[in-house]
Amino acid sequence: MKATRLLLTLSALLFSVAAHAEPIQWVTVGDPGNTADTTTYGAVTTSFQIMKYEFTNQQYTDFLNSVATTDTYSLYNAQMGSDARGGITQSGTSGAFTYSIKANMGDKPVNYVSWFDAARVANWLMNGGTPSSSTETGAYTLVGGQTSGTAPARNSGATFYIPTEDQWYKAAYYKGGSTNAGYWQYATQVTGTAPTTVTSGSTGIGSAGSTGNFANYDSAASWNGQTGNVTTVGTNGGSSYYGAFDMSGNVWEWNDLNGLAGSSLGLRGGVWNNSAYYLSSSGRITAAPSGENGDGGFRLTTVAVPEPSTWVMGAVGLACATWGGFRRRKQA
Repeated sequence: MKATRLLLTLSALLFSVAAHAEPIQWVTVGDPGNTADTTTYGAVTTSFQIMKYEFTNQQYTDFLNSVATTDTYSLYNAQMGSDARGGITQSGTSGAFTYSIKANMGDKPVNYVSWFDAARVANWLMNGGTPSSSTETGAYTLVGGQTSGTAPARNSGATFYIPTEDQWYKAAYYKGGSTNAGYWQYATQVTGTAPTTVTSGSTGIGSAGSTGNFANYDSAASWNGQTGNVTTVGTNGGSSYYGAFDMSGNVWEWNDLNGLAGSSLGLRGGVWNNSAYYLSSSGRITAAPSGENGDGGFRLTTVAVPEPSTWVMGAVGLACATWGGFRRRKQA
């Protein structure tokens, strides 16, 4: 009975996600109970799903237009509009704010987002992803409109949330196929050879496509008048073993460390303007959860759909097909 209720809940949530202009694609990270890396990171006891791509400007704009007509919780950072590497503009006055995508920026990873912004996206999705869905409770309980200070712990029963560091690390670097398979050094399924830097065309599409040992880093992808810039998700080299793209390079991604409350949280994966070291499994930093910068974004995690799940995954497949077609049209 509990499994049936969970299936129904997840089905409703996944259909809700699919209804947005740019549906979220998920990949399943299996091999539960795997061993940790020599770095001590990566051991995860259960299967889970993580976003295939970094959360994009289009997806964040959908979120803003749904819940931020007054922007009570400072979900929009003005540098998203003023910085050429930001992708979103705000129009109107408080109570009637609307948000739009800059040219060629919809399929780029959102930046200038704090841990609190990502947590509110997770709450919104967990509560149905509609204009009436709360951003303040769900995966995280944010008291009094909190946008700074100590981040709260993840709530028990969260279905959409910011990945722990172990989850993020496993999704990026684990070799997969068993519980003691070992780890790659880079999320492109390579050890010993740093990814080659990508370049980009005039619209910011990475030169590598979706294969090979490439990444967006070291300010090599220059476009839109910028020396180094964010690039279209999924066009900067091959995926991790589990099928997640851009886990080496493009933007730093928030992680929740151990899921407990904290005044400093994690960032992994490196960024468009850093060296190859930060792309690797050794590269990690921590920062105040209120931090918002042009090199920081996120991807979310959700619980794995239990078996039997064919009909639920059919809904996910429909969402994936829609998203795939959307991306192909934009890149044509």
